Amino acid sequence: MILIRLLPLLFLLLPPLAWAGEPPGKTLDLTDHGIGYAALTVFAIAYLLVMLEEFTHLRKSKPVILAAGIIWGMIAVYYAQQGMSATAEAAVRHNLLEFSELFLFLLVAMTYINAMEDRLVFDALRAWLVRKGFSFRQLFWLTGILAFFISPIADNLTTALLMCAVLLAVGGENQRFVAIGCINIVVAANAGGAFSPFGDITTLMVWQKGIVDFATFFVLFIPSLVNYLVPALFMHFAIPDAKPAPSDERVTMKVGAKRVMLLFLLTIATAVSFHNFLHMPPVLGMMTGLAYLQFFGYYLRRRYGKRAVDGNDYGESAMGDPVPFDIFQKIARAEWDTLLFFYGVVLCVGGLGFIGYLAMTSEVMYIEWGATSANVMVGALSAIVDNIPVMFAVLTMNPDMSQGQWLLVTLTAGVGGSLLSIGSAAGVALMGQAKGKYTFFSHLRWTPAIALGYAASILVHLWLNEAHFSIPVG
Repeated sequence: MILIRLLPLLFLLLPPLAWAGEPPGKTLDLTDHGIGYAALTVFAIAYLLVMLEEFTHLRKSKPVILAAGIIWGMIAVYYAQQGMSATAEAAVRHNLLEFSELFLFLLVAMTYINAMEDRLVFDALRAWLVRKGFSFRQLFWLTGILAFFISPIADNLTTALLMCAVLLAVGGENQRFVAIGCINIVVAANAGGAFSPFGDITTLMVWQKGIVDFATFFVLFIPSLVNYLVPALFMHFAIPDAKPAPSDERVTMKVGAKRVMLLFLLTIATAVSFHNFLHMPPVLGMMTGLAYLQFFGYYLRRRYGKRAVDGNDYGESAMGDPVPFDIFQKIARAEWDTLLFFYGVVLCVGGLGFIGYLAMTSEVMYIEWGATSANVMVGALSAIVDNIPVMFAVLTMNPDMSQGQWLLVTLTAGVGGSLLSIGSAAGVALMGQAKGKYTFFSHLRWTPAIALGYAASILVHLWLNEAHFSIPVG
């Protein structure tokens, strides 16, 4: 019986989960049934393959999509035998609706990021930083601070990759500088994403669920800043006090770059307005923002397309290619493996929740342990599993917590992944980008300093935002 009670905790160490409450209707408890055990096994194997992606080169979306089909197939067969097929069908449709909102929201955000990359916005920023001739220590702080403030608007993965490109361009031969600089960027990007609904997928999920208002997230700014600054202060003294070789690289942004950035900000404002003032899902505002970009792409094609195709020098150099701006090319370049991975995660975890495992997990963590201890543990787990699956689990369990506790779990899930290089998408991506220079063990050496920042950010939140712990949610 003790083993059965621990199974949900093992499940938390595995993969992502659907983040909506269970659909109405009577369900069957299958946690002690062979189907329940089989579903856990399938889920564990699928997530093990996800974790081994770097070695197997098997895209992470493939095993979880297959696992989702197997889990719901087993559920459907059993419920059909009990004459309850409609209940299982309603549960699947419920999870699909929740996934569609997340999917469309992320698709729009990714499209805008790809559009800015196409207009050379990020390349221009990188070249400017390299050209200024900063010292290693100045670059350490500049890349960290920029990562902290860019990630709330873009996302922590894109931000980390951009700042790492700067480090490699300036100090690629100095392995110590690159390793410590990459750690600093990962911590800063994850911390910056924790206080904004747009900074990380975990905060986005909490906001879209309606648990925390848009403006309320910003009370996490100071705790997030503390989370970044504490380890950065320790790492500062390990950075060589020297200057890298200067560079004269210059990158000119393509026509429309600034307007794409303004349209992205307008899209964010539209999504917030739809949610806060019209009480509509934020995804509706994001899709409206996609139309802004579509019309702007039409304008660029009408104004510059003919000149570019005709070989006009102005058109060629300004637009950079014969087709000035094709919105569907930007959509095609979205992280489809990630988006399909979310589909598998939502359906897998939805199935496990439907079976009854999440209710067991919620009882163990949030009733027996207490909300604060459970939420601190969530951050530690996110260093092993990645914060997205862990936050999916918490949102699916939907424990009865105050606003302060929901802010705490948003903070810990966002910054806990910095404890290990494999704990966040930013860390994993930078290990590939700076291969051989930034590694799992180079990050591990600074885990104690990062852990101090993690603990300090939690204490600052508990002290500074004490009033939010008395505000109920719902």
